[in-house]
Amino acid sequence: MDFTRPLPPDPYSLLPVPATFTLTSPDITEGDPLPSDHAVDGGNTSPALAWSGFPEHTRSFVVSCFDPDAPTPSGYWHWHVLDLPATVTSLPRGAGSEDGSALPDGAFQLTSDGGRVGFEGAGPPPGDHAHRYVFAVHALDVPTLDLTTENTNVHAAFNVYFHTVARATLTGTYHR
Repeated sequence: MDFTRPLPPDPYSLLPVPATFTLTSPDITEGDPLPSDHAVDGGNTSPALAWSGFPEHTRSFVVSCFDPDAPTPSGYWHWHVLDLPATVTSLPRGAGSEDGSALPDGAFQLTSDGGRVGFEGAGPPPGDHAHRYVFAVHALDVPTLDLTTENTNVHAAFNVYFHTVARATLTGTYHR
């Protein structure tokens, strides 16, 4: 199959720029390939993430992972963690497990676009160009988005848009 197509822009470059803060990971280096254990080929393990420098008036966080390079008109959501308290400034490696047992009380995960509960690792079609996996942490002005596990990733992204006071991103790539 021929996957030749233009490379879409960074999804957040099309939105207003809020304040920014810092997102780091011992597992991901900006712009570098993701280790295979963060891919469907190697374990679907979510990376450790830590963030700092967000606005003092932050009331909660949302963490997501989005692939803008998926061969669909709308990209592909790999992960959404909602209702993280403002006191939480990191997630350990593997926090995106299906049972969510490493998430703080009150936080929950949505189903990925592939139907997996929790983190769905990088999995571009074999033979396609390297895909970008944009991990984002959104600092919000509300303690909860009042969504449930029944909501979709698009519902979450839409609601996040209206409550984001700051955003941090970290992008890795993956190729098969």
